[in-house]
Amino acid sequence: MAQPYIVYLLGFMGCGKTTVGKKLAASLKWKFIDLDEKIEEKTGLTIAELFSTKGEDYFREIEAATLRELTFDSSGVVAVGGGTPCFKGNMDFMLNNGYTIYLKLTPMQLAARLKVSTDERPLIRNIKDEELPAFIETKLAERLQWYEKAHLAIDGFNINMSLVNREILCYFGG
Repeated sequence: MAQPYIVYLLGFMGCGKTTVGKKLAASLKWKFIDLDEKIEEKTGLTIAELFSTKGEDYFREIEAATLRELTFDSSGVVAVGGGTPCFKGNMDFMLNNGYTIYLKLTPMQLAARLKVSTDERPLIRNIKDEELPAFIETKLAERLQWYEKAHLAIDGFNINMSLVNREILCYFGG
């Protein structure tokens, strides 16, 4: 059997990694994996519960281990958490083991999407709506050094799926 191809989707929370990942996997007829869901299955806790009961350092350890433990018997698309590339050598791991795509959105676009789900997201749970764009801008600036290492960066607001599919297949020599 040929080695499976892996695509990692990364970007700030709310950029659409899971939504795009499901569409991309379906269009390529590949498996879809949400890393946060795998972490929740592994630990029996939600991401929010992990952050609040165990802390971010513990979460980042589990996240890195879970990323490396993913197994593929066929090609797949993996949506990783917004902070995943920034810790524990995860970005280098993804770059060396697959094709990475950064879904780019502006802080205002992200804030508009995230305002409806702040309670579900530990990093922004206690941030007021009017403070959200500034928080996102600061956090995004910290994370760009990892996000920008991706093999491909695309506008997460207006995604041309057929173009993305071609880029992926071209990368893997298909």
